[in-house]
Amino acid sequence: MQEKVTFRIANINDVEAIIKLCNECFDENTSIDYAKKIFLETQNDTNQIYLIGELNGQIIAHTKITVIPTIYEKMNTYAIINHVCVKPEYRRLNIATKMLDEVSKICKEKKCVAIELWSNNFRVPAHACYKKYGFLVNDAKFFSKDI
Repeated sequence: MQEKVTFRIANINDVEAIIKLCNECFDENTSIDYAKKIFLETQNDTNQIYLIGELNGQIIAHTKITVIPTIYEKMNTYAIINHVCVKPEYRRLNIATKMLDEVSKICKEKKCVAIELWSNNFRVPAHACYKKYGFLVNDAKFFSKDI
């Protein structure tokens, strides 16, 4: 890879490429119309951040950062990241690590005391990247309930 990946906050014009990337990486089936609707509804919320990595005008990396301020001193303000993905043909080039550097920078600017990461169990190679970056596996369980 000769060119340098650049990272920036996404805008509405990036949503289609983000969804195509996530659909490819996570075998999802999110519609572009749905994604654009939600993006427009939340675009003014400074705690909802879609970060993208670009190479030669193409979005090849993405993650979603949600900053959560709390009233609890121990928790303080923290962030959750999810949908951490790099286009398959660009993996193993340290792009995810560079993106995590950008995430850390943004979270520090937002005065976060911690970053939590949500990742599906089957993403074993991604988990190795997260652990190498310094993320620890918590003893907690992630519970979910459809409503």
